[in-house]
Amino acid sequence: MAVKWIILCFVGILLLSFGYSYARASHTKTEPASQNWATARRDSAGIAPDPVRLRSTAIIQIYAAPTYGWRGLVAVHPWIIFKREGETAYTRYDVISWGSTDVVRRNYALPDGHWFGSKPKLLVDHRGAQAEAMIPNIVAAIKRYPYPHTYHAWPGPNSNTFMAHIGREVPDLQLDMPSNAIGKDYRGITNPIGLPPSGRGVQVSVLGLLGVTLGVEEGVEVNVLGLNLGIDFKNPALRLPFVGRVGFDNPQNAGL
Repeated sequence: MAVKWIILCFVGILLLSFGYSYARASHTKTEPASQNWATARRDSAGIAPDPVRLRSTAIIQIYAAPTYGWRGLVAVHPWIIFKREGETAYTRYDVISWGSTDVVRRNYALPDGHWFGSKPKLLVDHRGAQAEAMIPNIVAAIKRYPYPHTYHAWPGPNSNTFMAHIGREVPDLQLDMPSNAIGKDYRGITNPIGLPPSGRGVQVSVLGLLGVTLGVEEGVEVNVLGLNLGIDFKNPALRLPFVGRVGFDNPQNAGL
């Protein structure tokens, strides 16, 4: 009986979360209904700081935006940008499934560009000496990504798996990936236990399909078939499938 109620509650949460995600997407949609992937907005969202004006400042930012089409109701696509002190342009890295057998792409799109019509949200912002010190570790983590020629939208490895890998390798990023970043919990079958995407805590996950995460940034999160449900205690919020975060934002990103 208890198992039955747990299943019913989980299904109810899924339905409510999907309904909320659909309503939010409909309310915030700015693209015409006739828009397609080839004509969708890819211009700058005006979020990234001016790299020329801040030439003397090292900067690291991580973004996530709803994926294109119906998948944007359930998942996001993340990417990282950075520039060293003295540089006047950003370098961007993300994982893209089309166009090449090498899925890790450098400067595929604008640093803070709309992702096929969707405005990105800032997840991480570090500047100055701390950012300068992290950039070599980020570059090394990108080179060590274990799936440079493999992409599976579900359950992974995909673009969220890539970003989670960087977060584990560089815990000073304090990366808190949203619960609808499907693929962030993907782990190889021979490596089911390790660090969470924030790099601080512990995660048990079987191919991103079933697992539990206890993390400083994540709080407590349960993953069933790639759908995550949890509670963030550090910055109180619910972590819901399809929706992501509902509650207080990470203070480091407030007002940015």
